[in-house]
Amino acid sequence: MKDFSKRQWLTLVVFSIADFCNAICVSLQAPFYPKEAERKGASATEYGLVFGIFELVVFIISPIYGQYLNRIGPKLLFNGGIFTTGVCAILFGLLDRVDGHYTFIVLSFLIRIVEALGNAAFLTASFAIIAKEFPENVATTFASLETFFGLGLIVGPTVGGALYQVSPVQTKSDNRVVMGSALFLAAIMTAFVLPDHGDAEEDAQQGSSLLQVLKIPGVLLAASSIIVTSMSIGFLQATLEPHLRQFELSPMVLGLMFVINGGTYALTAPCWGWLCDRKLNPKVATAVGCLLIIVGFSLVGPAPFIPTPTILWVSILGLVSHGLGIAAQLVASFTDALRTSILCGFPNNLETYGLISGLWTSTFALGAFVGPSIAGILYDSVGFRNGTMFVVLLNVIVGVLVVIFICCSRQRVPYKQVLPAEDLKVSMTTSGSHSSSNGHAGGSAIAIERPPGMNGIITCNSYKNRHGTWHRRESGAVLIGPYSTSYGSCESRGFLESVT
Repeated sequence: MKDFSKRQWLTLVVFSIADFCNAICVSLQAPFYPKEAERKGASATEYGLVFGIFELVVFIISPIYGQYLNRIGPKLLFNGGIFTTGVCAILFGLLDRVDGHYTFIVLSFLIRIVEALGNAAFLTASFAIIAKEFPENVATTFASLETFFGLGLIVGPTVGGALYQVSPVQTKSDNRVVMGSALFLAAIMTAFVLPDHGDAEEDAQQGSSLLQVLKIPGVLLAASSIIVTSMSIGFLQATLEPHLRQFELSPMVLGLMFVINGGTYALTAPCWGWLCDRKLNPKVATAVGCLLIIVGFSLVGPAPFIPTPTILWVSILGLVSHGLGIAAQLVASFTDALRTSILCGFPNNLETYGLISGLWTSTFALGAFVGPSIAGILYDSVGFRNGTMFVVLLNVIVGVLVVIFICCSRQRVPYKQVLPAEDLKVSMTTSGSHSSSNGHAGGSAIAIERPPGMNGIITCNSYKNRHGTWHRRESGAVLIGPYSTSYGSCESRGFLESVT
């Protein structure tokens, strides 16, 4: 971070403030809205759909934002998203002034739908800008900003619940109006402070689509990881409180139970980001994350195969493990999908960044929509302990597929180390003379003496010539480094087929 430019620091500061305020606005309605809706005559089904429609709209609209991000412009989409979210937060806080059951519900739906449109725009643009501005530290920067978002998700319900208890009736929602106004001011600040991120040389559209990205096995696995992780979060949001009623916890302690996994995620996400950028193959981090979530859900219940009753400190340990797991998976999945798509032929430009950003936002919203729905059904039918096995099974499937993918990718790559430049010159000279002596000086045959790393070098150089400055720095680490077996297979396989 000491080498960051002024432009990068400005981007970080703006994003941190916007992420924090946005997370508070998104989560602040949890302590207020259900009771206010019941006071207006709304049923649990009605106000439950008000919560669910938000994630459904984000799931639908995010890929569209991602596909047209290059045409709209990331700064315009980012500022417009923050502005829309802030205005909707203010309007949502004023709903307690609305009289009438149906008027209240209809306005709630409209405001939440528009807020989801703004939130999806804000998130999609921010992830794409991160990929463009911090090409060598994508995972670390992404994880650091997720820390601010996670802190906002913690502060929002906590402060909101406290203010709900001490505020008079007529000002119960004023704090949401205040936070909405803060986000509105953040939108004004970003309009002047946030640098432009467009690039004239990237204006050409390549015709890429989300379906083309999902045809890449590595990207499809990353998307599956995001969905499963988001479903695990939604599962606990819907069923953890009924499961913990047996301990008769105070409201303050019960609220802290919901903060454990989110707080662990916020604190450990930067560590996972640094590991994915510098030390660890992101797919390995994904497999480790699956294992941690499996352990976490096995302890929270505990699982039916653990012959003990529910113990509070064991459940807390399970929530900590779950927080570590979601940090590993969510951080690794974004950088993994981005690197894999570029290495498999997608252009290294803003268009691809937008596609992957839209994919991440959309798949996370899908899991957040489906997870609580399935959790409620499982809780009513088989109970919490048996219901957790659904999340465990999903993570087992994803984890096994990721491990198989890693193993198969390593088997396909015919080299592990590139020879020094001096050895290459000698070997190539020997190969050339051998080919000439056998009458193949002008042919296309491959000399037997070619060093084992040559195919990778040719592929890497060819790829670097097609893409920009970032990939000229990154491709060396990706294709020739210790994790080349996981990402080099697409390029090297294509070259070998063309040669043979």
